[in-house]
Parts: sequence; C-alpha cells; structure tokens
Amino acid sequence: MSNTLKTAAIAGAVAAAMSTHATAVQAASQEKCYGVSLAGENDCAAGPGTTCAGTSVKDYQGNAWTLVDEGTCTEMDLPEMADGTERQGSLEPLDRDLPA
Repeated sequence: MSNTLKTAAIAGAVAAAMSTHATAVQAASQEKCYGVSLAGENDCAAGPGTTCAGTSVKDYQGNAWTLVDEGTCTEMDLPEMADGTERQGSLEPLDRDLPA
C-alpha cells in the first residue's frame, strides 16, 4: 500500500471518529421537548395514528416532540392558545393541541 493511500485511510478514520464524537456530544446536550413543533416538523412521538418524524398534524401538538437545546424547553416563546392561555413546552407529553 502506498504512503499516500495509507495517509488518506488514516485521515478518513480520524475524520469519522471526530464526526461520531461531535454527534454524541450534540445529542447529549439536547432534550425532547413536547408541544413546540409546527405541524409536520416534529422529530418523533406524534401520538396514535402517526409513525414518527414529520407526522404531527397540528402546530404545537402536545404529544409530539422535537429535540431542543438542553434547558430551553420550558423557556421557549410560544404563541398563546386560542382561548388566551399561555402555551409552554414540556419534557413530558401534553394533553393540549391534540388532533380531533
């Protein structure tokens, strides 16, 4: 094997290892936040009758989550509900804004 090929192989392995580490660090600094995603933009868990990512049918659907930076879920600025009640993200599924 030529030195150029060996160098390329080692560089590729190092790049792959660094990419995996960066992904793990990013995932560790995020958390599931329910009730904050727009319709069709959730990451998963959109409740009964849905399959997963991108399947929520209502904005701010309470049983659909999106990954957000850790510690920001309940502090996000969301629009009020139709009755004027304040809307807030949650670390647990919510019973609000569910499809009929």
